[in-house]
Formats: sequence, C-alpha cells, structure tokens
Amino acid sequence: MDLITSGNGIEVLLRWMHVFAGVTWIGVLYYFNFIQTPFFGSELGGTAKGAMTRGLVPNALWWFRWGAMFTFLSGWVIVGYRFMGLGVPLTDGYMTKVLTGGLMGTLMWANVWFVIWPAQQVVIANAEQVAGGGEPIPEAAARGGKAGMASRTNTLFSIPMLFFMIAAANLPGFLSGTNDMTYWLIAGALILAVEINGLIGPGAATQKPLTTVSGTIHSGLALWLALYLVGAFVNS
Repeated sequence: MDLITSGNGIEVLLRWMHVFAGVTWIGVLYYFNFIQTPFFGSELGGTAKGAMTRGLVPNALWWFRWGAMFTFLSGWVIVGYRFMGLGVPLTDGYMTKVLTGGLMGTLMWANVWFVIWPAQQVVIANAEQVAGGGEPIPEAAARGGKAGMASRTNTLFSIPMLFFMIAAANLPGFLSGTNDMTYWLIAGALILAVEINGLIGPGAATQKPLTTVSGTIHSGLALWLALYLVGAFVNS
C-alpha cells in the first residue's frame, strides 16, 4: 500500500509513467532519425516512401506525439510535486539539473506538437493526394524539410537532456553551488541558440551538421559538453 499512500510511492508511480512515456517518445524519435530517414534516402526507400508515408508514418506519429505529451506532463508534475509537496527549492542542485533537462524536454515537446506534427500532416495529405492521382501539394516538400530539421534538433537535445535527468539524482556534486544565475544565462543562451537554429528553415549553413545522423549525434555531444563545462565552471 505504500505505493499509493506514501509520498515516495506516489513519486515512484509518477517516475514510472514518465520513463515509460519517455522511452516510447524517444524510441520513435530515434527510429525516425536513425532508421526511417536514411532509408527514405536510399533507392529502395525512395520507392517505398509514398506507401510508408500513407501507411506506417501516421501510426508512428501517433505514438510519437502522445509519448511526448505524457512525458512532458508527467515530468512537470514530478517537478511540481518535489517543489510544492516535498519543499525542494528551485535553487537546489537537483532542481537545477532537472530543470536544465526539463527546458530541453519542453522545447522538444513544443517542436513535436507545433512544428513536426502540423508539417507531417501536410506531408501525409500530399502522399495520399498523389497516390489518388491528384497534384502534389506545393508546400509539402518545404514543410517536410522543416519537420525533419526540428526532429533532428530534438535528437540533438535528447543527448544532453538524458544526461541531466540522470545526473539529478546520481551526480550530487555537479551543479550543487549557488551561482545559478550565471549558469542559467549561459546555458539558456546555448539551448535557445540550438532551438532557433532548428527553426530558421532548411538550408542554413549552421544546420549542415544536422543533415547526417553522425553530425546530429556529434552536435548533441558537443552541447552536452558545453553545458557540463558551464556547470562545472560556475560552481568551481
């Protein structure tokens, strides 16, 4: 009964929901970016793209966007519970790390619901229209490119985001100081710059690393390293 009558039990349930939803969301995100997109760029994938866009992609996008929604909601419920229910201050090292991951996670959620999903609806409608003998939707290709860049940006964010979420409870010495304002000014600027880069439109020179899987992973590791060094520096 401790699972539903104690504060720790309730938090375990919330974390269970958060991790389950997160695995679903990030798993589909990695499928899109590491498997589906490179396949669509191949000769065989090019011939199958229309059918997959009409058949497989809508189902995958359903799990993708609702996984994102439940990850987002459960994550902020956990933060609110620890802040209001357990009295953990926002300046606590645990909160600083969780909120760093939460900021990136929130941008990722917003990209899913307000950039990727609306654009993919146009792409799917275009595939269905062409398959039915109609004319292509003129803006479909551009919308698809925009969705792809936002998805690659989410993949980039996921790498440091997962580190900061794990570090919150397992790396107590990191970001445990009091110089939070300096940290947030620098870290926030870095995170915002990455988000803006992903939204400015396909073809920008600064988006070139995100056009490949390896470049996206390396960019994610670079953001992780930059944020880690900022955190280590301001608390040294």
